[in-house]
Amino acid sequence: MKVRKLVLLTLAFTLICGSAAYADTVTQKFRVWVNKKEVDSSIVVDNKTYISSKIVSDKLQGILLWDDADKKITIFKPNVHMLTSRDNTIFGNVDKKQKFKFNTFIQVDSLKVDINALKLTIADPYGDETLIESRSSGDSDFPDGKDSFWITMKDISYNFDSVGTYTLRLWMKPVGEATYQVVSEKTIASK
Repeated sequence: MKVRKLVLLTLAFTLICGSAAYADTVTQKFRVWVNKKEVDSSIVVDNKTYISSKIVSDKLQGILLWDDADKKITIFKPNVHMLTSRDNTIFGNVDKKQKFKFNTFIQVDSLKVDINALKLTIADPYGDETLIESRSSGDSDFPDGKDSFWITMKDISYNFDSVGTYTLRLWMKPVGEATYQVVSEKTIASK
């Protein structure tokens, strides 16, 4: 009787361990790097690579829409250019400890999704983000229903207190969505 229990226990343990080892060889984790930065770990299942759609959208700076009814994810990538100017002079570098009054010109085309809000922020080298300006669909200067538009954001006075990279981010909020998504970034170097 003891031998029979021992054989059954050994068989059950072998099946459990064998299944776990097989599952580990079927799904393999790997790391994803974009521009020399690790962004996520993803998996390979049956020789197919699966990466988070959120990671793909963020790195492309696209607008991610989830259609629950059709179980479909769509990523729209608008073409966005940002230009910073001070006293009609374009710049991309500033001196440390300088207070700067500037504005940002934004050109957008190929916007294939309706948006109801946008905003421009600036983040210092430590990641602290400051809102420069936001616009909503009810505002007179909001580009309603356009797939191409040009806007100049209001002037802002900003202290570039630290050495490093400051990042301007253009965010858009698609109609029917609750959150903003980054669609473009521009950097300003403080030396």
